[in-house]
Amino acid sequence: MIRLIVSDIDGTLTEDGGSRLDPELYEVILKLKSQGIYFAAASGRHSASIEYIFDPIKDKIFYIGDNGAYLGCYGRELFLTRYKQELAMDVIADMKAAGLDVLVDCADCAYTDSRNPEFLRWMLNGYHFRLKKLEDLSTLAEPIVKIAGCRMEGLGSRADGFKEKYGTKLKVTLAGEQWLDTMDPGVSKGAAVKLLQESLMIRPEETMVFGDQLNDIEMLNQAYYSFAVANGRPETRAAARFLADSNVNQGPLKVLKLLVERK
Repeated sequence: MIRLIVSDIDGTLTEDGGSRLDPELYEVILKLKSQGIYFAAASGRHSASIEYIFDPIKDKIFYIGDNGAYLGCYGRELFLTRYKQELAMDVIADMKAAGLDVLVDCADCAYTDSRNPEFLRWMLNGYHFRLKKLEDLSTLAEPIVKIAGCRMEGLGSRADGFKEKYGTKLKVTLAGEQWLDTMDPGVSKGAAVKLLQESLMIRPEETMVFGDQLNDIEMLNQAYYSFAVANGRPETRAAARFLADSNVNQGPLKVLKLLVERK
C-alpha cells in the first residue's frame, strides 16, 4: 500500500526552470490525499518557488526544498539544516571566479549579487524565486541554507575542482546541466525523505519516488517504488526500479493516475 509519494520537479514534472504543471496533477494529488496518501515536492529550488508552482494545492503538500536542507509545509518550517558559515564566502568567491552566477538560499528568501539580466529574469520569471538583490553577497549576515552556482549555457568544466576542494567539508552535487549546488554534508533529498517517513511512520515499502538527476538518487533509494523518468540521466535510470515516461509526456502523472484508478 502506497502512503507517501515524493517527486522531483525540474526535469521530472516540468522542463528545467519551468513553472507550469499539468492542472490534472493537482486534481490527482488531491484525490490521493483523500485516500490517505501524502505528497511531497522535492527540489533544489527554494521553498518559495515550490509554493508558487503548487499554488492551487500549496497547503495540501509537503515541501522538500534546497535539495533537502529545508523540510516544511505551507507557512511552516519543520526542519532546516544550515550551511557552514565559515566556508560560505570561500565558495561564493570560487563560484564567481569560475564564471558562475551565484544564488544563496536562506530560510525565507534567496539572495544574489549577479548583474546578469538574463539570469535575474530566469530566477524571477522562470523559477519564481522570492529574490533579493545585494550589491555584494559578502555583506549577507543571515544564516544560509544552500549556495548554488549557475551558468545558463551549461556548466561545462566550470564545476571541476569543487568536489575535490570542498567534498569533505560540504555536499557538492550537480543539479542538471546548469546548476552546481553546495550544502551541509548531511543534506540530501534522501535524508529529508527519510525524516519525513519517520515523522509519518511510513516505510520505504509504502513510498513512491520520481526523479531524473544525480541529486535524486539518494531519495530513490528511500523508496521501493522508485521511478526514473525516461529523460533522466543514465545513472538515475540505473538506480531506479521502474521507468516512467518522460517529463514532457507527463510520465509521473500517468503513473499516479493509474494509482488513483486502482483505489
